[in-house]
Amino acid sequence: MNSPFNQLTSIESSEHDEATPVRKRPRPGERRVQILQVLAQMLENPKGDRVTTAALAARLEVSEAALYRHFASKAQMFEGLIAFIEQTIFGLINQITEREEAGDRQAQEIVMVLLGFGEKNPGMTRVLLGDALWLEDERLQDRIAQVYERIESSLKQSIRIAQTQGRLPQSADGNEVSSRAAMIISYVVGRWHRYARSGFKKMPTELNEFPMRALFSV
Repeated sequence: MNSPFNQLTSIESSEHDEATPVRKRPRPGERRVQILQVLAQMLENPKGDRVTTAALAARLEVSEAALYRHFASKAQMFEGLIAFIEQTIFGLINQITEREEAGDRQAQEIVMVLLGFGEKNPGMTRVLLGDALWLEDERLQDRIAQVYERIESSLKQSIRIAQTQGRLPQSADGNEVSSRAAMIISYVVGRWHRYARSGFKKMPTELNEFPMRALFSV
């Protein structure tokens, strides 16, 4: 599947002018990007098999030692993918909060960004769900937990804004913000799980109208 990760970090096309000499070695940093691209592609396997460095090296037609010239460890490769997830998701969330004044609409758009990101990046969905990190360095799971905390914090902020605008209700005990944010996160993660379990066939954004109304009901 063709993801924004591939689009944003794609290696140059093989279609060159005949007069242009063929470049035998990647530019500085280009091989590192290529390794992350291929790792992301391999994670899109519907069977959910664990990606080994041996398999990754074979797909790239290099030795495992060549991988470690660009990354100190396999965990560092996954950290590169998580960094891309953070950069993309939170960059889009910042755009939403700067553009949209209504808090509830901010939160709705954030939900659609999360669902759409997973849909377009099935390999990254496996990283977000943590199953691609199974048996990997424990700090990777901690890093993903921090991503969830940042997402929930963004949702809470938007919900608070909506409450001050009178667009969402406030509960007497003050737990409305946390409860609604937790419910939204659970919905998004559930949609990601459904997508992964179906072999990436049941799209996270399909049949979404009714659940969205329920999540943001007054």
